[in-house]
Amino acid sequence: MILQALSGYYERLKDDSEINIPMPGFGSQKIHFALVLNRQGKLLQIRDIRETQKKKQAPKILTVPEAVKRSVNIAANFMWDNTGYVLGADNKENKERSLFLFEEFKKHHHDLGDNLNDEGMVAVLCFLDSWNPEEASDLPHWNDMAGMNLVFQLDGELEYINERPEIQKAWIKYYHEKSSEQISTCLVSGKQTAIARLHPKIKGVRGAQSSGAALVSFNKASFLSYGKEQNFNAPVSENIAFSYSTALNHLLRFKSRQKVQIGNAATVFWTERKSPIEGFMGMILEPGEDSGDLKDVRDFLEAVRDGKKPSGIGDSDIKFYILGLSPNASRLSVRFWHVSTVGEISNKIGMHFKDLSIIKSYDNDPEFPGMWQLLRETAVLRKSDNISPVLAGSFIRSVLTGAAYPQSLMTAVINRIRSDQTVNYLRAALIKACLVRKNRIINKSTEVSMALNKESTSIAYRLGRLFAALEKAQKDAIPGANTTIKDRFYGSASATPCIVFPQLLRLTQHHIQKAEYGRNTDKMIEDIMQGIQEFPAHLSLDDQGLFAIGYYHQRKDFYTKTDKKEDNNE
Repeated sequence: MILQALSGYYERLKDDSEINIPMPGFGSQKIHFALVLNRQGKLLQIRDIRETQKKKQAPKILTVPEAVKRSVNIAANFMWDNTGYVLGADNKENKERSLFLFEEFKKHHHDLGDNLNDEGMVAVLCFLDSWNPEEASDLPHWNDMAGMNLVFQLDGELEYINERPEIQKAWIKYYHEKSSEQISTCLVSGKQTAIARLHPKIKGVRGAQSSGAALVSFNKASFLSYGKEQNFNAPVSENIAFSYSTALNHLLRFKSRQKVQIGNAATVFWTERKSPIEGFMGMILEPGEDSGDLKDVRDFLEAVRDGKKPSGIGDSDIKFYILGLSPNASRLSVRFWHVSTVGEISNKIGMHFKDLSIIKSYDNDPEFPGMWQLLRETAVLRKSDNISPVLAGSFIRSVLTGAAYPQSLMTAVINRIRSDQTVNYLRAALIKACLVRKNRIINKSTEVSMALNKESTSIAYRLGRLFAALEKAQKDAIPGANTTIKDRFYGSASATPCIVFPQLLRLTQHHIQKAEYGRNTDKMIEDIMQGIQEFPAHLSLDDQGLFAIGYYHQRKDFYTKTDKKEDNNE
């Protein structure tokens, strides 16, 4: 199903004139330098074709003849390769091997180009025949160029030699002649066709091998069955292998707007037919610095959160695909796979942000926080590297399917609050979302409000409010105190109230007597206590969540102006 959907996406991209997608036999590669030759094959110049990205030099992505599949094998690419093959030298110490690579590269080009009447091909062959690998270290840019990928270019021309029509025809002919001799029924298309022995590598998954990793791979004796080796165990045609891998590499490319990183999973998404939501879904799930200012994205999010149909998204029945991949040695693991529609995904995204809605701590808090912003609140030191991969996968699956958020999400947030005594906007939003969705699924009538709810009868919620009021009394009595009761007692107060609160109430009487506005605080504490008959011995995980929300709401209410309170109540 995954390969079929990706292959269908490739067919769609192939017909789009605005997208440069490689045709069969070609692929996108990182190229660093171009060797500029004259018609007689003399090297005239080394052109640095790298691009500046984030103040660093990055290779240029070019469409070149498809890369050969090699690990320890020696096999040359056509019209491009690293300096070991092209120049017979690299930054490694094994000079004999580099010379052998160069001879293989030269032989490969003579085999394909000796009978080709093209001045670009002639120039390359003349260069290879006359080149002395000993001169490589004297070339300009050698320290930056050694080991990097190179292409050829004729002097005075803008195109690279591999882009010349006659060169491409010769390559396509060779590409089809070397196709697999294994004929079988393709599991994806159902047709009798040549089966791919090896599938192209997938690049762009963080944590996987830089040279690429395989989505489909059989490379151990234990995988063999009925005498079938490697990918003949799961027959997929060469055309399908090329199309699905090309489409996936396109989705995973640098600065792709259809890719987000959630935990250790690289998540990509695409639609069956062209749809605007395909282009800005990445900014919804993982907003960048300027995403909040994009009007189309914000209009979409506001509409779906309010339960309205967003304008301009086209047919809501278009299929929407989401694929999560994580690294696993030299392979890729499918973390999750979800098939939906544009309309359904829009509704689920809207439900997610509606469940998250809670009064902000500060005006600049994100109204539509991204996945990584939320998940960082579950991680030690708020570092993305500490996010649980399992939790990240379960969380995004809940967002996209409308299922209950994983219980481990609530546990992680509560544990982080107990650890650092911080109940901020994002953590309160996560707790509210977990409780709201759980109550909806089990048809529980208890509601969790967006702002302070003084009428709530929940004991846990009132205890959270009470704790905030006691902390306020202490701050009024001892301005500028380095520590408060939150730093010492929050964890035990939210878990075992009966042990902590009687002690805190006795302490608060001294604070109230000392504070300038102690009577106001005393009246507030009395009002909150009217709904608490006795202090529970223990609070469940959900009640600890309500405690945190009550604490957050009450603290926010202390520092909210009267006019803003009226707006929030409305």
